[in-house]
Amino acid sequence: MTTLKNSREPAAPPSTPASKKGAILLAAGFSVRFGGIKLKAQLPNGCTLLQQTFINILQFTENIIIIGRKELLDAGVYDFLPATHQPFLYLCEDARSGMGHSLVCGIQHVPEDWQSAFVCLGDMPFVSTDTLCLLFNASNSQNIIIPTWQSARGHPVGFGRQFFPELLQCRGDSGARHILQAHKQAIIEMETGDSGVVQDIDTPEALRECVS
Repeated sequence: MTTLKNSREPAAPPSTPASKKGAILLAAGFSVRFGGIKLKAQLPNGCTLLQQTFINILQFTENIIIIGRKELLDAGVYDFLPATHQPFLYLCEDARSGMGHSLVCGIQHVPEDWQSAFVCLGDMPFVSTDTLCLLFNASNSQNIIIPTWQSARGHPVGFGRQFFPELLQCRGDSGARHILQAHKQAIIEMETGDSGVVQDIDTPEALRECVS
């Protein structure tokens, strides 16, 4: 069973300053296979999938850009966001065209002083804070950080500022795969020992398996 951090627990300080790094939290999906609003599905600790994912990232950095869409806003998916982060929720008008468009929306709002940005998926609430710390500390403006578990690549993936112009060209559902193909020499794969990096929740059955 995966251990979840409760939202009432205080955030642990990062091991190194992360002021020039941040996260783009993609939370504009359509839950086609889930049969409902996936990001609003509740975990055993009372948090939603998206809320827990946000809490995990917040343990390491407050630099979080959230990409959503109006329908989910109206459904209350983002109601948990503290007042300090509500201004950093951006609604992607092209979300239906694929994750690549949400990613572009996120990159467009990255502050000028960020040297790297981690692309985090809203349906991955089991990535540990220790893993996030490991990944953030390894990222810089010129590399691409990919976590692995038992040699399988997972998320979040960190992109240095060098790759931001190419990320702005992303389209459709392929995300940033073409960038990974084009810049293999810049990729650093980090074995984490954390199965959470590959546990994205697509169905109710997958969620039950993760928390059982």
